[in-house]
Amino acid sequence: MKLSTKMRYGTRAMLELAFSYKRGPISLREIADRQEISHKYLESLIAMLRAGGLVRSVRGAGGGHVLAKSPDQITLREVFELLEGSEGLVNCTTNPDSCEKAGLCATQEVWAQMHGACMGVLESFTLEALAHRAQEIERSQTVMYHI
Repeated sequence: MKLSTKMRYGTRAMLELAFSYKRGPISLREIADRQEISHKYLESLIAMLRAGGLVRSVRGAGGGHVLAKSPDQITLREVFELLEGSEGLVNCTTNPDSCEKAGLCATQEVWAQMHGACMGVLESFTLEALAHRAQEIERSQTVMYHI
């Protein structure tokens, strides 16, 4: 399984929004600069995340973007399903009628279990947990450079 750039960059953008959750709106330019994401590409990702109800825009001076709910209430699975879709790894695992071999195929069960395991991992991580982990990594890197 390979994650698309959309998911990787979208998660990084959501992580920036989680960091700024209590401070208020953050501009697209700031997110793009911090995460080294093209501003134009980030605009399209934020539009998808906003349409999916995970992000909202704040207009006016000091405006920008914020998470639509607390970082502890947004899982990576929500981000994944919004950006990548909720279909299984292969179409037949979520839509058995799409395959003439459904019910006769030994691999269908493997792909379904694999998809379920992946979704379980994504479900187990919230943006808040990811933000804490990112801060731990940053602190450990700072300590390493000062030794």
